[in-house]
Amino acid sequence: MMAQYLGIKNQYPDMLVFYRMGDFYELFFDDAVKASRLLGITLTTRGQSAGEPIRMAGVPYHAAEQYLAKLLKLGESVVVCEQIGDPATSKGPVERQVTRIVTPGTLTDASLMDEHRDVLLLALCPGKDGIGCAWLNLSAGRFTITKIPQTEISSLLARLRPAECLLPEGFTLEFSGPVKRLAEWQFDPARATRDLARQFNMQDLGAFDVADLPDSIAAAGVLLDYVKQTQKTALPHLQGLTVERESAYVRLDTATRRNLELTETLRGEPAPTLLSTINTTVTAMGSRLLRHWLHHPLRDRQALHARLNAIETLAEDTPLVRNLIAHLRECADIERIAGRCALKTARPRDLSALRETLARLPEIQPLLTDALGSLRASLAPLPEIHELLVRAILEEPASVIREGGVIALGFDAELDELRALTDNAGAFLIELETRERERTGIPSLKVEYNRVHGFYIEVTHAHVEKIPGDYRRRQTLKNAERYITPELKAFEDKALSAQERALAREKFLYEGILDALLPHVPQLLETAAALAELDVLTSQSLRLREQNWMLPEYVDAIGIDIRAGRHPVVEAQTAQFIPNDTQLSSARQMLLITGPNMGGKSTYMRQTALITLLACCGLPVPAEAARIGPVDQIFTRIGASDDLAGGRSTFMVEMTETAHILHHATRESLVLLDEIGRGTSTFDGLALAWAVAKHILTETGALTLFATHYFELTQLAQQHKQLANVHLDAKEHGDDLVFLHAVEDGPASQSYGIQVARLAGVPSKVIAAAKRRLKELEDAQIQRGPQADLFVEPEESMPESHRDELKEALAAIDPDELSPKEALEELYRLVLLNKERTR
Repeated sequence: MMAQYLGIKNQYPDMLVFYRMGDFYELFFDDAVKASRLLGITLTTRGQSAGEPIRMAGVPYHAAEQYLAKLLKLGESVVVCEQIGDPATSKGPVERQVTRIVTPGTLTDASLMDEHRDVLLLALCPGKDGIGCAWLNLSAGRFTITKIPQTEISSLLARLRPAECLLPEGFTLEFSGPVKRLAEWQFDPARATRDLARQFNMQDLGAFDVADLPDSIAAAGVLLDYVKQTQKTALPHLQGLTVERESAYVRLDTATRRNLELTETLRGEPAPTLLSTINTTVTAMGSRLLRHWLHHPLRDRQALHARLNAIETLAEDTPLVRNLIAHLRECADIERIAGRCALKTARPRDLSALRETLARLPEIQPLLTDALGSLRASLAPLPEIHELLVRAILEEPASVIREGGVIALGFDAELDELRALTDNAGAFLIELETRERERTGIPSLKVEYNRVHGFYIEVTHAHVEKIPGDYRRRQTLKNAERYITPELKAFEDKALSAQERALAREKFLYEGILDALLPHVPQLLETAAALAELDVLTSQSLRLREQNWMLPEYVDAIGIDIRAGRHPVVEAQTAQFIPNDTQLSSARQMLLITGPNMGGKSTYMRQTALITLLACCGLPVPAEAARIGPVDQIFTRIGASDDLAGGRSTFMVEMTETAHILHHATRESLVLLDEIGRGTSTFDGLALAWAVAKHILTETGALTLFATHYFELTQLAQQHKQLANVHLDAKEHGDDLVFLHAVEDGPASQSYGIQVARLAGVPSKVIAAAKRRLKELEDAQIQRGPQADLFVEPEESMPESHRDELKEALAAIDPDELSPKEALEELYRLVLLNKERTR
C-alpha cells in the first residue's frame, strides 16, 4: 500500500495528497506534518519506512470539504486520491486513482468558493517588449488574454486579484498568493496555438486577431494545459478567447484602486466600500458582475449608453422592477452550476436548483420590453433542459449521488423495479413475522434487520424448544437467539443485491444526465450572464427613484461638470451630507484646494473621482447632474503610507506615485493630488509641490484636484488662468470648531491646525504652548514685513551676463531624465548660482 502511495506522491511532489483509506483521507510523511500544523489535526506514527516510523494524519472523508477549504485559503493545492477497486475482491492493495486536483485558481465547488468574487487563474509570459497575460475563470468558462508593459503588472494584479499565478522559472513577481513555477519551454507560442485551436475546434486562431500577441498565446496555452491536468476531464465550456485591449478601459493604477476603496477598505476589509454601498443585487452572479464593472470602467460610450438606457427604461416602471427582483431572488447561481456541469462535477442539488431557475425564465422574459431586447433574447426559455430535469431529478434530491435518492420515480423502469424490491421489504417482513408466529406459536417472535448481521428472526430463550427444524442459528445474545431461514436468506440476498444495484443504476443514470446537459452549457452560460446583468440593472434603477441619484451625461469636450455631487460611501455613513459642485475643463484645468484638516478636502476629491468612475461604468451617480467628457485614466496620490518591506519611506512612496502620474497622465486624465511634499522639510516640500503643479499646468494638461496646506501655492492662479483656488472653510464657535464642508471660491484664510489638534485630544498644556509659539512667529513675521512670493522673480534688475549664465544652466537640464531627488539637487544648484552672482 505504501509503495502505491509513494508512486502517486512522486507525481505530485509539491502538493498535499489526500489518500483514501476506508472512511478517512490519510496524509503521510512530510504531508502529514504540514497538514497537522495547518489544520490542527493529530499527528501519529504507524509502521516503519527505511527504519523510521511513518508519520500520518487523517481527516474523515465526509468532512473533507471543510479541510480542503481551509488548505486552499492558505494557498495549498491538494491531490485527491480515491479507492476505485473493491476491497472485497482485491488480492493486493485496493486500486486507487487521482480523481481531482484542487488548486486555489481552479476551484469550482460551491463549498470552497466565495460566491461574491470570481476565482481567476493567471499566467504570465515575459517577452521582449512586454508581458503576455492570460487568465481564466474556470467556473464561467471565460478565457481572456492581453499584453502589458512590465511596469503595469502591479496594476493588473490589483484589478484581477488572481487566486493563483503560473510563472516561468526565474521570473520574479511581487505576489502574495500561491505561485506555480513551470519550465520556460512550456511557454511555447507554437505549441499553445495548436492546443488552443484544437480546444476551440478551429483550424487556427485567426478569428481572434492575436497574431501580434505570441507571448499572451503562450501564457494561454500554459493555462489550458494546467487546467486539463488538474480537472482530469474535457473542458467543453472553453470555446474561445477574449482579447482585452488597453484602450477599452479607463485605466486605474494600484494606488487609485486602493485609495478610492472600490471593493476593499484601506484596512483590507470588505466594507464600507463603494461596492458594499451600491450593491443591492439579489443574486451572487449580479454581485460578481457589479464588482467586475467597478474594476473595469469603460471608454466605449456606446456600451455605456446601452447600460444607462436600460436603467432608465426600468426606472420608469417601479412595479415591474419589483416583480423582476422577486423572480431574480429565487434564481440560483447557474453560472457556476453550468461550469460544474461542463466539468461533470455538478451535484444533485445543483441540478434541482438549475431546474427551479429555468422554470422562472418563461415568467421573466415576457416582462422585458423591446428596449431590453438583447437581454430578452438571452433569457429565452430552455424547455428541453427544463423538461429533462423535471423528469429526471427528484423534487428534493439527496446532496450526493452516492447516497441514492436523486433520480425521480418513473424516469427509468429498471431503477423503479430495483427500488420496489427494497421499498417492499418492510411489508414482506411484517407478513413473514405474522406467519412465523402462527407456525411456531411464539407470540414474541420478531423479524428484524441490522447492517452487521442482515435479516434475522429473534426468539427469546424461553421459547427455544418451539424452534422449527429449518431455523439456522445466526447469533446468540444474553436473553435471545437469532435465526435465519431459507426463505429469509433468499429474500435477504435479493433485497440487499437490489439496493446495491439500485445505487449503481442511479449513478449510471446521473452521469447520463450530465452528458445530456453538456451541449447546452453555452446556452446556460449565456442565460447566466443575462440574469446577472438584469440583476445589476434592476437594482441600480431603484437607486434613481429611491436615493436621488441621477444618470450621467457624456460629452465630447474634455471636462467634468458635477452639480451637487456627494460621496456615496460617506453619505451612507452620515446623517447629513453637504453636496458640492466640481467644474473642470480646458479653461479650468486645476482646482487648488486649501482648508483645514478634517475640513473635507480628501472627501471632496474622492467623490469627484468616484462619480467619474461610476459614470464610466454606465451607472447612476450621487449628484443632481454630471456631465463627463472623455476620460482615459484616473490617478490618485492620497494619504500617507510607507513600504517597510520594500525599503521605501513614506516620502519615497509619495514621490514614486507622483512620478508615475507625471509620466503617464494625459489631457484626458483625472488626477487627485493630496498634500504633495508634506513628507519632507517645508521648503523642499513647497518647492516640489510648486514644480509638480506647474508641470501639470504647462506640460501634462490633466484635469487635476490639488489639495495643499502650502498657502504660497495659491499665487499660481495669478500666473496660470487655468488654475482656480477653492477652499473648504471652518468657523470657531467659542472653543469649538465647526467644519462647514462646503467648497467655496478663493483660498482659505487659515488652517486651524491647533484647533484640530485639540479636537484630537492633544494635552491642553501642549495646545497652550503651541498657541504662544504661533503668536511669537506671527509677531516676528509682522516685524519683518510680509513674506515675498517665493515663486515670483524680484523686481530689481539682474545683470545680463548673470541672466545668460542662468539660462545656459537651465538649458543644460533635461527634466525628463531627472529623478525627483536629482531635480531637487538641480534646483538647489540654480538657487546657489543665483545667490553667488547677485552678491
